[in-house]
Amino acid sequence: MAKRIVSLKDISKACGVSIATVSKALNGHNDISQETKERVKEVAEKLGYHPNAAAQALKTNRSNNIGVLFVDDANSGLTHDYFSHVLDSFKKKAEQEGFDITFINADKTRPDRMSYLSHAIYRGFDGVVIACVNFRDPQVEELIRSTIPVVTIDHAFYNRIAIVSDNINGMKELATYVYEQGHRKIAYIHGLESSVTQARLSCFYKTLQEFGVNIPDEYVKCAAYRDTAATFRLTEELLDLPEPPTCIMYPDDLSALGGLNAIRQRGLRVPEDISIAGYDGIDISRRLSPIITTVAQDTDMIGRTAAAKLIDLITNPKATIIEQIVVEGKLQKGESVARIDSNC
Repeated sequence: MAKRIVSLKDISKACGVSIATVSKALNGHNDISQETKERVKEVAEKLGYHPNAAAQALKTNRSNNIGVLFVDDANSGLTHDYFSHVLDSFKKKAEQEGFDITFINADKTRPDRMSYLSHAIYRGFDGVVIACVNFRDPQVEELIRSTIPVVTIDHAFYNRIAIVSDNINGMKELATYVYEQGHRKIAYIHGLESSVTQARLSCFYKTLQEFGVNIPDEYVKCAAYRDTAATFRLTEELLDLPEPPTCIMYPDDLSALGGLNAIRQRGLRVPEDISIAGYDGIDISRRLSPIITTVAQDTDMIGRTAAAKLIDLITNPKATIIEQIVVEGKLQKGESVARIDSNC
């Protein structure tokens, strides 16, 4: 038997107040006492009342649906170790505030696929969060320049709210720790070009230059984020140098696995023979032996903050400040960076 839909009349009878009072209480009107509001909401919850979505949309001119645009180079989707945690946190916060989330179709191989903006309009999204995309893509630019409320993650773009991890201080702490462990021959395999990569790479050079450490060009290489095959190959190139580094830093923790495999295939040990460091602080970095030295990004805070700011834009656009919010990470020293004689 189908479950009966609870109405405002049912709540009215249970509370002993008028239907109008129930409606006002559920919609937060100021002419209803706080005590009555709490009583009505409590009874509504016990009875299992859910407002009609279509009626709510007509009344508020909102769909209570948020679009998510997420595309990474490897098309890893929600298996992406870092962004899956960010988006899970985003989803939880959005749902707590009464919003659903829907992914925007990013499969460009489909001949019938709409543009990102067209999809957002077609679905009636109240706002869109954008993460891990090619921000130079004309379709991304079209969406960001539209009137739809947008929040970006890990990229500051035009006059839009951005939630970014503190890549500068994160890299500074990591490079400083490697230096303080005695390392002077420090290599860095960084990610492909992006604002995140540029911030980390510049800070890598700046931090070590301030310590008087020279970084040869052959010590700095580029690979796509999370590409273990590429970091395996580039690690081999670094190990083949006449003066190989004593420590190799990787663009992310998963990429560090490729380096770790290349090192072990040579019969070398981490950290006894060579040290490594990752970035992100994903779960696997804490489960490996040795535990990877890394910078743990606060994925929970990033996701929750992105959701809160986007909902502010949707519900109170005139009073929401357009800003870049920087979320701090935390150095996790791990076991993969050995302390050595600084003359090595």
